[in-house]
Amino acid sequence: MSERAAKIPPAEEEQDDPITDSAAPDAAAETADSETTTDPVTTGAEAVVRALENAGVEYAFGVQGGAIMPVYDALYDSDIRHVTMAHEQGAAHAADAYGIVSGEPGVCLATSGPGATNLVTGIADADMDSDPMLALTGQVPTEFVGNDAFQETDTTGVTTPVTKDNTFASDSDHVGSDVSEAFALAREGRPGPTLVDLPKDVTNGETDREPDAPTVPDTYDVQERAESDLVAAAAERIENASRPVMLLGGGVIKGDATDACREFAIEHEIPVVTTMPGIGAFPEDHELSLEMAGMHGTGYANMAITHCDTLIGIGTRFDDRLTGGIETFAPDAEVIHVDIDPAEISKNIYADYPLVGDAETVVEQLAAAVDESPEATKWRAQCQQWQSDYSMAYDAPEDEPVQPEFVVEALDEATSDRAIVTTGVGQHQMWACQYWTYTEPRTWVSSHGLGAMGYGLPSAIGARLAADDEQEVVCIDGDGSFLMTLQGLSVAVREELDITVAVLNNEYIGMVRQWQDAFFDGRHSASDYGWMPEFDKLAEAFGAEGFRIDDYDDVADTIDAAIAYDGPSVIDVHIDPDANVYPMVPSGGDNGQFALTEEQL
Repeated sequence: MSERAAKIPPAEEEQDDPITDSAAPDAAAETADSETTTDPVTTGAEAVVRALENAGVEYAFGVQGGAIMPVYDALYDSDIRHVTMAHEQGAAHAADAYGIVSGEPGVCLATSGPGATNLVTGIADADMDSDPMLALTGQVPTEFVGNDAFQETDTTGVTTPVTKDNTFASDSDHVGSDVSEAFALAREGRPGPTLVDLPKDVTNGETDREPDAPTVPDTYDVQERAESDLVAAAAERIENASRPVMLLGGGVIKGDATDACREFAIEHEIPVVTTMPGIGAFPEDHELSLEMAGMHGTGYANMAITHCDTLIGIGTRFDDRLTGGIETFAPDAEVIHVDIDPAEISKNIYADYPLVGDAETVVEQLAAAVDESPEATKWRAQCQQWQSDYSMAYDAPEDEPVQPEFVVEALDEATSDRAIVTTGVGQHQMWACQYWTYTEPRTWVSSHGLGAMGYGLPSAIGARLAADDEQEVVCIDGDGSFLMTLQGLSVAVREELDITVAVLNNEYIGMVRQWQDAFFDGRHSASDYGWMPEFDKLAEAFGAEGFRIDDYDDVADTIDAAIAYDGPSVIDVHIDPDANVYPMVPSGGDNGQFALTEEQL
């Protein structure tokens, strides 16, 4: 069955039955017994909130409104901490980031119509990146649905293409269980966003039914273990490899397979490359690490993939930003592909050894099946030589504008190994990938597949609430991205969140400007943002602490002061407006022919 679960409604004759499946009586009884001091459910809205409480939800991000008002009224007496965001898009991004850092679905709420549609960008982002998230949207009363009522939108229709599962709640007795099931589906198997649309008459309606425990339907089946004969064949291929590479994707982190992958790579001395979503799956300060591959990956990572004879891809969908041209991607390699979603196998890159299953489980299967490490001494030496030949060095003359790479490295140096980095989308995102040394999973939070500008600040809010108290949260943003969602500063100030935002301000939509210089004869159509505000002063207007960097002498002390500030701070970092991101592989190009300068494009 596809990872996208088909929604099968209860049979008609079961609609009025308080128990609708064989597993529910025991689960419902256990819930009732364990919460004898909890007031009984009396409305659909209370059932919705009870479902969230039973699932262990601690935070919810949202914006109040008419059609969702009954749910908010039920939240009033709940221990769930609701964080009122300044825009619904920010609520979705905050919930998404909460899910990335915590591993549990983040929850966002919005009212009907524009509230629900404002969530869509964040829902689509979570869908592209397989992040666990539950969205709850208000809806007009059932009798008005389809009549173009005030603030009515076909929310389930709009979001079907970008959710793992969505449900139109049609009954007050079942709405709590609808929410419980959606929460379970968001985290089960390949994670993703789910949505429950809540008509106001359903949430206002009377019910005494406690919601079922968070469980997936019987029709949802996830394969945990790969077929043993395919594992054996893949293991033999690894043993006989002379130029092996492990490619770790975001599914390694989401599947909690980091430790298993690290142990396998280190035991068998196999060089490791990550995708951008897979950053943190393997420590970048380890001698086997070649860091990130793809369009703006390191030259040595791209060379390793281009010349390997065995590619062990785990939890990656082989997207176009990783592969470049399909025909030139790992052309000499036999590909072992491990993924929990069978739809990803051979979708983009043909898998010679298709291993469908949970990443951690399958890697453990491979570890048990591989008896001898591949003889790859010369290959490891070659990879180290590429690291020397294509190092990520850069020039930073003191008499020229501040280089962004220098700022990213300074931020990294000023924080702990477990600091969490969030970003918007653009050049600053790539510099944050390339010049921060990531050693731990769930410390890199960004928008990968969708590439949603404005992701950085609201995701820092969600990450801060999911993180441990001792973890710093640093948002590396661009001026264009920050401008899109900076109203989130009001949330960070109100909630007294200790986050540091470094805006790499070049007064351009920088990646667009770089492409215009390279491919459009330097015609800067709508990419010149010379009208940017002074972000440090704007931060202070919100009640945050503002800082500014104009030259190298300011960098270290200013960063230390911003990080030391106990609350939200913003550093307006004026960087070289002509700084570009390299290496670079043109879209659809050959990863082994990466450019290090514009002249090489």
